[in-house]
Amino acid sequence: MKVAIVHYWLVGMRGGEKVVEALCEMYPQAHIYTHVYDPAAISATINRHQVHTTFISRLPKAVAWYQRYLPLMPLALEQLDLRGYDLVISSESGPGKGFLVSPGTLHVCYCHTPMRYLWDMYHDYLGSAGRLTRWIMRPAAHYLRMWDLAASFRVDHFIANSRYVARRVAKHYRRQAEVVHPPVAIDDFYVADGPEDYYLMVGQLVAYKRTDLAVEAFNRMGKRLVIIGDGEQLESLRRVAKPNVTLLGRQPFAVIRESYAKCRALIFPGVEDFGIVPLEAMASGRPVLAYREGGALETVVDGRTGLFFDSQSVAALEDVVARFEARAGEFVPADIRAHAEGFRLERFKAEMAASIERLLAEGKAG
Repeated sequence: MKVAIVHYWLVGMRGGEKVVEALCEMYPQAHIYTHVYDPAAISATINRHQVHTTFISRLPKAVAWYQRYLPLMPLALEQLDLRGYDLVISSESGPGKGFLVSPGTLHVCYCHTPMRYLWDMYHDYLGSAGRLTRWIMRPAAHYLRMWDLAASFRVDHFIANSRYVARRVAKHYRRQAEVVHPPVAIDDFYVADGPEDYYLMVGQLVAYKRTDLAVEAFNRMGKRLVIIGDGEQLESLRRVAKPNVTLLGRQPFAVIRESYAKCRALIFPGVEDFGIVPLEAMASGRPVLAYREGGALETVVDGRTGLFFDSQSVAALEDVVARFEARAGEFVPADIRAHAEGFRLERFKAEMAASIERLLAEGKAG
């Protein structure tokens, strides 16, 4: 069977690229197609495959400026020649599913999220953009939104990474999606003997993650908060953070791993489509204090592996920290780790393989 994997861009190893890596292990003969490819930033598992790029990769400074070329990506995808493949799996949260295939080819889209900046978070992105970007974004997003909807009809079967994303696929594309949660590298993390006296946040420092909320709350509480991650908000958050709040910026995996193992709890105030970070904390035996929305509802068990708070406000975050500290002895690291075990790589591979084999057997292509 000839297999192709299409991913929007390969310039780092985040959650979407971890899914591509798992698919590469499932289909070691697969060819990979992407808009932009930086081998130095990608794992050896992916680099072992034959990687093809669109014309976007030949544009000036494509590895750094790839997002500026977003309006050209629909055209670039449609130039890919995917004739002859029996199965094409698209990995989608940027333009990755709008290519053309033969009538007998099965196209399965693993959807991390419909593009946020085109659909339900469009006005959030527009409001935070500069004047020139807003001027360009309005007509570009209108065109891309129409193309994205049309591209959704080129998919034979959607698989969403969470029930939350499946609902968004139904809302924006009017398509039903099966749910297969993404893989988590559980064995990369360990449970320490006991926590140290700090809370932890890990992730990109962008507006929707609500790191600003955590900084303000911990400024007021005076409790230690360690934040690991880089992004557009790093310097502005450093300016307002008090001495008890430490922003470390980007850190190597060894530091992240140790920080998970030794923190009191993970703070998770944003809305994520799924959210790998809470499961990495749980794989380290540490509880998660999460906003009750999005993918966290599918990973955090209230009262067992963490606690929820119900509004994105400083008061609600202060309240959940107080509730956690009153109940800290109830959270058993071994039980938290055992819950995270259910999201292993092997489970992802088994569920994806079963779905694809069923679709092939049923002749679902087209």
